[in-house]
Amino acid sequence: MQKYHIKRNDLVVVISGAHKGKSGKILEIRPAKNRAVVEGVAMMKRHLKKSDKNPQGAIVEREGSIHVSNLMLQATFDSSKRAKKTAEAKS
Repeated sequence: MQKYHIKRNDLVVVISGAHKGKSGKILEIRPAKNRAVVEGVAMMKRHLKKSDKNPQGAIVEREGSIHVSNLMLQATFDSSKRAKKTAEAKS
């Protein structure tokens, strides 16, 4: 099994890609594809068929996965030059 710089329940920041700058808690790590599921990031819609649970069917939003190379620990990010650049850019 491969070792990662992040683990479940860590607070992380997305450092590249479409969701750059967003942060959240890691819900799950998928080692087979080197990806992680981060709470509130990379949301996607899924259609559910009619069933006992959902008699009308439903469209639900759930988190997608992000490659682990695009994630950085929140503490490391805050102490890095990267956080200072984004703070200056926002002001």
